[in-house]
Amino acid sequence: MRKMSVVDRVVLLVTGLLAAYQIVVGVHGAPSLSTWLYTIAFGVLLVAGLLLLIMGFGILDSPLVVIVSTIIPLSLSWGLVVQHAPRFATLYGLFVVVGFLAIVWTRLNADTPKKWATMVLAFVHGVAGLVIFLLPIVLAIRGAMPSGFALVGVGGALIGLGGLLLAFLKAGKPILSQEMILTVLPGLLLLMTAAFVAGFARG
Repeated sequence: MRKMSVVDRVVLLVTGLLAAYQIVVGVHGAPSLSTWLYTIAFGVLLVAGLLLLIMGFGILDSPLVVIVSTIIPLSLSWGLVVQHAPRFATLYGLFVVVGFLAIVWTRLNADTPKKWATMVLAFVHGVAGLVIFLLPIVLAIRGAMPSGFALVGVGGALIGLGGLLLAFLKAGKPILSQEMILTVLPGLLLLMTAAFVAGFARG
């Protein structure tokens, strides 16, 4: 597995600082449930980034990392739905809970075929990523939110891409080589976090 470079560590440190900043400033005008969900998402991102920084890329081999990292898109997407599409909040919340439990089951149950575990992860990540990608962009296009809020959608596209790259890598069918994925991962995390922070600030 690729060894983490100094540049990788600096990039992950900046990512963690941005996540911590977002936790502190919060999202203006968000209802309390959305605020909690956003805080959970960026809190997990902060912890995951720090663990990756300290322990290196080898930590990605743990099934717990996949489970914990899934909290980020699920919490963030649910927070957006609660804030901007509240009539769907309960239904989407049910999807989040069921999807998360399905990922936990398929990752911790040794009898689950890798193919099924990957399909469940890709589906849940894909839906959450699409919500984060499409909802802010649609709101910005319609004028319901400032145009800068569309940057949250950019972050959603990046988090979806990162999740799929890691999912197929762990399934043994990587879209890119392991070396390439681990090379771009720190930068992808930084760009994703920066897009979220900038989008929420402008929204």
